[in-house]
Amino acid sequence: MTKSPEPKGRSPMFADERVLAWMEGHLPELRQSVFGQRLLYQSLVLGLVVGLAAHVGGYVLLSPQPSGLLGLLADLLHALGWSLWTGVVVALFVQVIPEAKRRQIRRVLDEYEALQREKAQAVGDRDGAGALRD
Repeated sequence: MTKSPEPKGRSPMFADERVLAWMEGHLPELRQSVFGQRLLYQSLVLGLVVGLAAHVGGYVLLSPQPSGLLGLLADLLHALGWSLWTGVVVALFVQVIPEAKRRQIRRVLDEYEALQREKAQAVGDRDGAGALRD
């Protein structure tokens, strides 16, 4: 058995210089995907689109009152679509909108605290300069 040249624990994917070059060129986008909300938003949009398509497709198949296996599949497709797109709407109101509001409030609080620090520093500088003159 031959030993690989990569150190233990390193992925063999990084042995190729082209992969490393690609990673270096796309690092900001990858970081934004991982640490940002992009994956959540993409998942919600995909769930909404697939859910609406399945809901409409199930509705179209249910229109002529099918029976038997086709009726069961149409009903299941309709219910799956309904569940998917309504789940996305619920997630939007429970997760996405409150998180956006939380970030907005956090940003305002950070700005307020920075302003307070600047004021305190200006007062401290003024008091320190006056004490040196006395």
